[in-house]
Amino acid sequence: MMENYTYNSLTLQMERLNISEDYVHAVFVVVFLTYMFIMVANAGITLLIFINKNLHQPMFLLYCNLSLNDILGNCVMIPRLLSNMLMSECIINYNECVIQAFLTHLYATAAHTVLMIMAFDRYVAICNPLHYTTIMTTNMVWKLSRSAWGVGFVLVGILIGLSVRLNRCRTLITNLYCDNASLFKLSCDSIFINNVYGLTFTVVLLTSSISSIVLTYTKITVICLTSKNKSLNKKALKTCSTHLTVYLIMFICGMMIIVLHRFPQFSYYRKVCAILFHIVPGILNPIIYGTQSAEILKALSKLLRISQKNRLCDDVK
Repeated sequence: MMENYTYNSLTLQMERLNISEDYVHAVFVVVFLTYMFIMVANAGITLLIFINKNLHQPMFLLYCNLSLNDILGNCVMIPRLLSNMLMSECIINYNECVIQAFLTHLYATAAHTVLMIMAFDRYVAICNPLHYTTIMTTNMVWKLSRSAWGVGFVLVGILIGLSVRLNRCRTLITNLYCDNASLFKLSCDSIFINNVYGLTFTVVLLTSSISSIVLTYTKITVICLTSKNKSLNKKALKTCSTHLTVYLIMFICGMMIIVLHRFPQFSYYRKVCAILFHIVPGILNPIIYGTQSAEILKALSKLLRISQKNRLCDDVK
């Protein structure tokens, strides 16, 4: 086992998920199949939206951001997790660790910023429907998408940069994958600035996220309660319940990791929650949006009919 024997080593050792040898291969198969479902489902819905002009609406284009983010988050974490399950010693290069930490935090940040923008889209659609098409133009959707990713890129870049500047005197990553905490825990230097910025970053992100959701849904609720338009209320309930469900899943998984970080004795459960933070939203997002959206179901049904028709024509030939 590698220990504190050198400074600024480029070779690091990662912890493994403690699984009995009798169940390692079974867990590997389950995680691998889950990973394949996440990739296929999210990539499939994203492709479906792009090739179907009827789905080129702000809500669906914004949802593509969520799908792409789920693909990013799971590509960063799960392949390394699967590899480590089958290895006797889990070694990772420091530069790879930094990239993984950056992408992991970008994934978590983008999940919040994209859902904030989707909440704004629902607010405009329900509270200001007459001006929806003039406000939520294609150009506006692209600007909002770029801002969601751009803000995350800059803030996370600073977060990881503060950790990279530190000298390292340890080589053990006390986690299943690299994140910012894993990086600065390798150092024997003062991490006061890292803690201040990390805490500020987390508080600002969560406060902005929660506030936007509360404000938009409060106004939407007021509109629905004062409106006698049953069609509007039904549409609002359907679209908002879908969005709110996705947000709560992501928020609860993330909060469990933050809370369990404060209790070292529950490190195993924190590692499991860290895996669930990536896997659960990645599985449920395409299922929730795919099954709740009549437009997506209609486009998928049409695509399947065309595919079946082409196969029948080929058989006749």
